[in-house]
Amino acid sequence: MAETRIHPSAIIEPGAEIGPGCEIGPFCIVGPEVRLGAGVTLQSHVVLTGATTIGDETAIFPFASIGQAPQDLKFKGEKTQLIIGKRNRIREYVTMNPGTEGGGGITQVGDDGLFMAGAHVAHDCRIGDRVILVNHVSVAGHCVLEDDVIVGGLSGVHQFVRIGHGAMIGALSMVTADVIPFGLVQGPRAHLDGLNLVGLKRRGASRDEIHALRDLLGKLGGGAFRDTARHMAEEEHPAKIREVLDFILGPSDRSFLAPHP
Repeated sequence: MAETRIHPSAIIEPGAEIGPGCEIGPFCIVGPEVRLGAGVTLQSHVVLTGATTIGDETAIFPFASIGQAPQDLKFKGEKTQLIIGKRNRIREYVTMNPGTEGGGGITQVGDDGLFMAGAHVAHDCRIGDRVILVNHVSVAGHCVLEDDVIVGGLSGVHQFVRIGHGAMIGALSMVTADVIPFGLVQGPRAHLDGLNLVGLKRRGASRDEIHALRDLLGKLGGGAFRDTARHMAEEEHPAKIREVLDFILGPSDRSFLAPHP
């Protein structure tokens, strides 16, 4: 591992933990409760504060603000955390906030994500692996984005929304309800517009699996999601169908985005 390099203009506050091989560029600020894994890169003008952990080989670009107090009026300075996994790319002006006492106290980001310029991850979110937030996406508090989710540019995700594994949100969408795994969602008031076929094919889904998911989508569109899923869950299904059914029947107070009639 290369030697750690810290620019003379950077401020590393006492108590911060800097892993081997890190590179901290000009005018960065690293707070006293921050922990950097091995090989983390802070390019320049990056501010890290709070009880924030950054995983190995994550790169953070200029003017990102990571770990600042949540944008929640109920937050009273309680000790909460922001935990970011390995090999993430956090681009310019991205903001990520720690959790709140009312939301469990932790905001968690998985591995291998790409967070493009101006994206925001709010308090108490859980972001999976390989998630992509395109430019200026805003994810509100308490949201869950499972693995391999892609959210298109300038989209917003309402608080407490869940977005299932492999779903894709089109640009300029406002997501106000849960999105089933592998769903394709788009629109100013977003609706379910089929399957994320590109994502499914990239991850090796077979033709039979895609046909089965399409059949499931047709059945779900005919009535209440939970009632239909509850009835179908009594039968045997392939793994991807079972994943969608389990997601629908999982814990959530929100409704689901449905296809247009």
